[in-house]
Amino acid sequence: MNFDLEGFLARAQQRLSTHAPDFDAYPASGDHKIEPSVTDYVKSLPTRPAAVLIPIVARSTGATLILTQRSQNLPSHAGQIAFPGGKVDKTDAGALAAALREANEEIGLDPLLVTPLGFLDVYQSGSGFRIAPVVAMVREPVDLTPEPGEVTEIFEVPLAFLMDPRHHEQHTGEWRGERRRYYVMPYRERRIWGVTAGILRSLYETLYES
Repeated sequence: MNFDLEGFLARAQQRLSTHAPDFDAYPASGDHKIEPSVTDYVKSLPTRPAAVLIPIVARSTGATLILTQRSQNLPSHAGQIAFPGGKVDKTDAGALAAALREANEEIGLDPLLVTPLGFLDVYQSGSGFRIAPVVAMVREPVDLTPEPGEVTEIFEVPLAFLMDPRHHEQHTGEWRGERRRYYVMPYRERRIWGVTAGILRSLYETLYES
């Protein structure tokens, strides 16, 4: 299968939702999809709406996706690879506004450079967050600056690499005293895993499998 940008955009137009996400309905997508044993625990958690931006840049050498390395000083998910994003605040006008605000705060991404393509299904994390992923194109020139309290590094990964299922590894680890499965996408010296890898897998399944 060819994972070029033109084909990606055509599929995104056809298959991404343009409707605001429903945080109240229990998501079909999430950590429980790969590991059903966590379902009952996750359902017992209070709903915590969040939104992330999946920012794609059409570079001359091929489309890339912007990711961040979280600060080691954060109280949760320290040092992990993540999309720019966070909780949906009461002052946000919805998931899109939250994703754009967080991307501006975390990596200095100007919202005027962002063209939203649509939403993936809400993703349920094992920590209780219901995450609305916003897929978007980012126009060049892209001048990004990490907010040092939250982000230690901003980097890009080829979109074709991330959309190739040969790079979607399933690993197992211990969580709450039990073995559980999760996705890992190793790229060079980096290890993309957990919720970030799960959302990338959801993007692949939505665009290329459904």
